[in-house]
Amino acid sequence: MVGQTENPGIEDSLIVERYTLLERVTHLVHLLAMLILIVTGLKIYLGWDFMDFDTARALHMIAVPFFLVANWILVPYNLFSCPGTECSIKGRLNHFFESYIFGAEDAKNLKEIILNFFGRSRYPAFTVYDVKEGHYITKLHPMLKLLIIIESTAIFLIAVTGIVLYNLNWALLGLPVAQWIISIAGYFAPYLSVSALGLIRLIHLAAAYWFLLELILHVGILEFDPKVWKYHKAIFWSGKEDLSERHFVRVIEENDKKEY
Repeated sequence: MVGQTENPGIEDSLIVERYTLLERVTHLVHLLAMLILIVTGLKIYLGWDFMDFDTARALHMIAVPFFLVANWILVPYNLFSCPGTECSIKGRLNHFFESYIFGAEDAKNLKEIILNFFGRSRYPAFTVYDVKEGHYITKLHPMLKLLIIIESTAIFLIAVTGIVLYNLNWALLGLPVAQWIISIAGYFAPYLSVSALGLIRLIHLAAAYWFLLELILHVGILEFDPKVWKYHKAIFWSGKEDLSERHFVRVIEENDKKEY
């Protein structure tokens, strides 16, 4: 959805929807659930005194379904939802790969970002919007596209290992899922001189520390530049972006050739 002034130009307002309501809700649920899981998980592991063990474990287990629903149901739905006029299966897939998969253009942008840190390049426009098609071609920072790959792996590992830590005999439809996980871990555990359960705890803890690191990278470093606070406002409140404010933004006008 685009709102603009008459005879729009570079300096005119070009307001578009950067994040839908569902995308903003998904981000908020993911963030809150992740924070609860990190804090309660570290309390369980480190024995902090601010909360008793049973309360921490209960909050931890309450946050789990919200975290998994946000990441395994809402996120995929948002990723493949219809962008602008691209409603075909091919269009949705192209949109997914352009928007969320790290590619050659992202590698080029990442190189320029690193050079910019040393004052040797202009900060690239990682947000690209196509006016004719009425949707973003890409809007993620290239580093975040790399983090998504690691985060998806960490979510899978933390969910799988969490099953065992929740119940050593957990089963689904009569299938001994927890015991299968312990058996698989048992093949690799001897290489690290730990038990199968010890390896599962180690993987679970490593994934938790990854989420803590990602939180620092995502908020504390990648978006420390005050010019990107417009994106914080968009994801947490308005959902809108003014593309005439050209920091990190490139707009493909209707009469432009699509180069991206």
